[in-house]
Amino acid sequence: MTSPDPAAGGHLERSALGSRVTDLFRAQITDGAWPVGSKIPVEAELVAWSGAGRNTVREAIGSLVQAGLLRREQGRGTFVVSTSDVSASMSRRAASIPRREGLELRLVLDAAAARIAAGRRDEADVTTLLELVRARQEAWVSGDEAARVQADSALHLAVVRATHNTLLVEVYAGLLSVFEEVLVDDVASETDHLAQLHQDLVDAIVAQDGTGAADTMSALLQPMIDELG
Repeated sequence: MTSPDPAAGGHLERSALGSRVTDLFRAQITDGAWPVGSKIPVEAELVAWSGAGRNTVREAIGSLVQAGLLRREQGRGTFVVSTSDVSASMSRRAASIPRREGLELRLVLDAAAARIAAGRRDEADVTTLLELVRARQEAWVSGDEAARVQADSALHLAVVRATHNTLLVEVYAGLLSVFEEVLVDDVASETDHLAQLHQDLVDAIVAQDGTGAADTMSALLQPMIDELG
């Protein structure tokens, strides 16, 4: 993660502060200071750097989340998911497609990402994947359906991040809200029938077994498509 240089920001004038802070943060993204996939500085750092109040900083971050450039992940922080508003446009377009098409798109992207991730993952990726597969299991035990969706999405996004392909990360993250909508109907069961497959997926990536990772991802998603007839 690259933190901004306080000297570059200075103390912003109070007039139109909200939009100026938003533009300041947006520039960090578009200029590459905050790369796609990176976690942005915490709120206290952003307040100190921009000279703006906490509420203004929160509003600016919220605006960029709404625009599709940032994504909040509960318990982990806020991450850069796009360098432009393109992902938001993709998300709006994808939101109108049938469930089958959403699942098929996810299958294509997830299976390819799993294969690539197995060949490129580093030790930091391994640590993250192992943590997130455990977090997914814990979310299921909690019974909180929203937490289940978020935990599942966080794991799948981590697989994509392990490809170290910034364009793929940007495209996938931009579509994640659509994929989450598709997943909502599949998290109501008290029994997590896919727990072992998710563990197998992570194990295959850790073992750098690209074929096994891709096949496991297909085994996770293809039955959901088949159920639609």
